[in-house]
Amino acid sequence: MKKIVTLFFVVCLCGMTGYGQVKTPVPSPKSVVTQEVGLSEVKVEYSRPGVKGRTIFGDLVPYGEKWRTGANASTKVTFGDDVRVNGNELKKGTYALFTVPGKSSWDIIFYSDLTSWGVPSSKEYDAEKEVAKFSVEPSSTKDMVETFTIDVHSLKDGEATLALMWEQTKVSMTIELETDKQVMASIDKVMAGPGYRDYLNAARYYHSSGKDMKQALEWINKADELNPGKFWVLRTKSQILGELGEYKQAISAAEESMKLAEEAGNANYVKFNKEAIADWKKKK
Repeated sequence: MKKIVTLFFVVCLCGMTGYGQVKTPVPSPKSVVTQEVGLSEVKVEYSRPGVKGRTIFGDLVPYGEKWRTGANASTKVTFGDDVRVNGNELKKGTYALFTVPGKSSWDIIFYSDLTSWGVPSSKEYDAEKEVAKFSVEPSSTKDMVETFTIDVHSLKDGEATLALMWEQTKVSMTIELETDKQVMASIDKVMAGPGYRDYLNAARYYHSSGKDMKQALEWINKADELNPGKFWVLRTKSQILGELGEYKQAISAAEESMKLAEEAGNANYVKFNKEAIADWKKKK
């Protein structure tokens, strides 16, 4: 009988525990905005509170006080490349976005410390971690924005607008990127033809795959020409020459590679070359 009572108690307890698993919508759901701008990417992670019949700015969000710019954890903005925001330079990376709302002017703050939940306390806040701080003038939206919204819009090749909208207030800032500089650098690189690394990788692949060794030799010679005096390039060259049966040349390339590897303190390449030279001398 005692065992039956104990079992009944356990079953009841499990049932009560089950009632604690009810799921409900969160008041301020998370949102992630990811937008390509030119050749880069802008990402915003934030939580979205609602108006819900309240007066927002000047009341729920006081004027003149730092705001986490959303709800819950700090809003975070990630830039895939160096940018300028309203003329302020920001390095590639992730920043907490704090704001100080006002009737006629908002302060925008990009903060480097991401560890705080919301805005750090006055004792913990470090002005030196303000990577950028500037003021913008708010505007009014035509329609009521019930849920706090951050958007990246008005996209151009090297420019976009980052906008904060809630209630009937909108705050916008301009993001500028060096898209033209990136494109021109890409054009110059492609038009200049393959680089040393391209030739080296192609030669290594042909060698390891047992493909056309004459073509591999042509490519490794080009790599050596573009970036001479590299022991890893000469090591690959010696291997290709060895596959072609050109042992004298293979030994010469390996000896040069070994000398350079010794100077660089790379014991592995010294060992590889010594073993290869000994093998090729037997085949001469």
